[in-house]
Amino acid sequence: MLKVFRFLAISIVSFPFTLSSAWAQEFETVQFPGAVFTQLTGGPNLEGTSVGDYTDTAGLTHGFKLTIDGKMTSFDPPGSQFTTPNYINLEGVIVGGYLDAGGVARGFVLKGGQFTTLDFPGAAGTILTGISSLGEISGESCESILCDTITHSFVRSLKGVFTSFDPPGAVSSGAATVSIFGEVVGSYTDSAGNTHGYVLNHGRYTTIDVPGAVFTFAGGGNDQGDVVGTSANANGVTSAFLLSKGTFTIFEAPGAGTSSGQGSGASGINVEGTIVGTYVNSANTTFGFIRYK
Repeated sequence: MLKVFRFLAISIVSFPFTLSSAWAQEFETVQFPGAVFTQLTGGPNLEGTSVGDYTDTAGLTHGFKLTIDGKMTSFDPPGSQFTTPNYINLEGVIVGGYLDAGGVARGFVLKGGQFTTLDFPGAAGTILTGISSLGEISGESCESILCDTITHSFVRSLKGVFTSFDPPGAVSSGAATVSIFGEVVGSYTDSAGNTHGYVLNHGRYTTIDVPGAVFTFAGGGNDQGDVVGTSANANGVTSAFLLSKGTFTIFEAPGAGTSSGQGSGASGINVEGTIVGTYVNSANTTFGFIRYK
């Protein structure tokens, strides 16, 4: 499971993008105690709390919350056999996805210590990926119970109305975040099998492709319009990216490997510019990271 509208007049627009290299930043590596795999998938909110998932030595995957003081708290929705939280908003509400006892992907909301299951009506599976401070939710509706084939982007309004959509030319897509202004960040796969990021703002789609990359996945955005994600080169090595005011900044977490299947990817950014994500080192071990501005 990956971390992975207002259906107005649709047009595709593109903006001139420039590319820059990252300057020196402060990074923090995150590993859940005793875990064999750790990734950060959302956050941090302005209180400094991030969310992610980890795999234990028995091969089970759980969600966890990481607070600014370094405390990590594991959690799973009732009946979950695989948990992936994807976002935490300023109010501390967490959304994500889990596999229930029947192996079906379900969306969940964790608020005030209470879990609520939230599924797209009629879909075989559901993953929730973002929640704004106003309570609007983004996600993916799935054509298979594991959400491992074709998916579609959706937003659930404050009134509980689900709206499904796909960018033009997409055969599969997923929304990653929705801002307080209703701007949606996500990714889609086209008919040639290529993956691109997208932004949907007031009915207009902007496609995001990192210059020189063969794969671009937009993993998150903030209320200021910044976008973060993962790109990959022809050798299968990934890099994290930040797109801000039309400029791409490419960066790697310290210790990230440089072989196929290794590298870095970003999944969340707050309004202060702090970024969370995941990297794989040369020993093929996966860690979360926090990049401070």
